[in-house]
Amino acid sequence: MFNQSHVPLASRGVFLSRLGRAAALAATLIGVSLAIGVGGYHWVAGFGWVDAVLNASMILGGMGPVGELHTTASKLFAAAYALFSGLVLVGATGLILGPILHRMLHQFHLDDLDLSDDRS
Repeated sequence: MFNQSHVPLASRGVFLSRLGRAAALAATLIGVSLAIGVGGYHWVAGFGWVDAVLNASMILGGMGPVGELHTTASKLFAAAYALFSGLVLVGATGLILGPILHRMLHQFHLDDLDLSDDRS
């Protein structure tokens, strides 16, 4: 997906394109995860749509639930969704940071190659 170590650093345009694709993929992941949470809170916990969006957003954002859960099924869903949301946060962060960290490491590697060429 990205450059090999012997290939020159990608242009700023290519880098921004990769970063944009990663951000779009992360946004899609977050959107699908939010839809799963909204559906679960609506159908399993019996919340209205607005309350379901609020609860799913708060869990996905790491803030915690807002509404009180009364049934065992809704509590189990909320627990599973909270664990799932934590993994989504880590995954989305990795997707965004991937191109950035790759570019930084590639630049450091190119600097090392330049230094070793100067010493020859």
